[in-house]
Amino acid sequence: MTLLEVENLTVTYPGGAAAVRGVDLSLAAGRKLGVAGESGCGKSTLALALLRLLPAGTRTGGRVLLDGEDVLTMRWGRLRAVRWAGASIVFQGAMHSLNPVHRVGDQIAEPVLLHRRETPAGARRRAGELLEQVGLPAARASAYPHQLSGGQRQRVMIAMALACAPRLIVADEPTTALDVMVQAQILRLIERLVAEQDLGLIMISHDLAVLADTCDRLAVMYAGRVVEEGPARAVYEDARHPYARALSAAFPRIGDPASRFAPRGLPGDPPDPSAVPPGCAFHPRCPVALERCGTDDQPLRRAAPDRRAACVHVDAAATAPAEDRGNPGSAS
Repeated sequence: MTLLEVENLTVTYPGGAAAVRGVDLSLAAGRKLGVAGESGCGKSTLALALLRLLPAGTRTGGRVLLDGEDVLTMRWGRLRAVRWAGASIVFQGAMHSLNPVHRVGDQIAEPVLLHRRETPAGARRRAGELLEQVGLPAARASAYPHQLSGGQRQRVMIAMALACAPRLIVADEPTTALDVMVQAQILRLIERLVAEQDLGLIMISHDLAVLADTCDRLAVMYAGRVVEEGPARAVYEDARHPYARALSAAFPRIGDPASRFAPRGLPGDPPDPSAVPPGCAFHPRCPVALERCGTDDQPLRRAAPDRRAACVHVDAAATAPAEDRGNPGSAS
């Protein structure tokens, strides 16, 4: 059964910046969806929109169905119940999200007290259980955030997200500031919790390699839209959209000296959300853009079995040999 269904989601900030422009996504319980893209592509706005955490004055459209209920039209009382108990979010930068003057155990216990109507003793007991669940001793509940390492603070954030046994976890760059060893530990922890508790996970990151290693499916966003979506490993290793291909190529590959000493990047930046160019928004930076890409918007279309991409070259590239896909212009 589908846990989350996002249908034609749009988000426009005050002033006219269209940060999310017609996103469609779906997620089943026990599955992991990665959302990738550069800064400014709308990933974090998408995460906030799923739980209606956007600033006042922001306009939204479309539907966000969580277990069949539209989050965007819920009354405040119902939305308050859904947050934490139905879905919760792990923000990037745990030190900025945790209150520095409160012990971490009290911060984990707070949503339990508010949403599960536990006694103070029961909430403290639950906080200890959650800390142990994420690999920390229950005794660390008495610590303040500054007394914990970065990886330990991130584990506390995950424990808080799990406090009210939600069905959906949204993790926004959960390992950004961590070293690679701790990052690997946090990612394995998240994978284990999803499997054991049959959660749905949306993980947001700029790092395609991390998402390909952790998630079942991957959606690549550019200028507020999904430009490619499919099985995570397939998108990472054989991207069909030029932007997704550029993101993947920006990371050196183990065992590939060429990518190690000369990693490829992509010049320029994503467009300002208030001034998205006409046609395909990626065409000013695209190495294989055609003249019509500047005027004709490109919808998501079938790129391969169980894969979609929003590129004019997709139809030809889908039938080309794998060795020719690195230059979609040759197939046009």
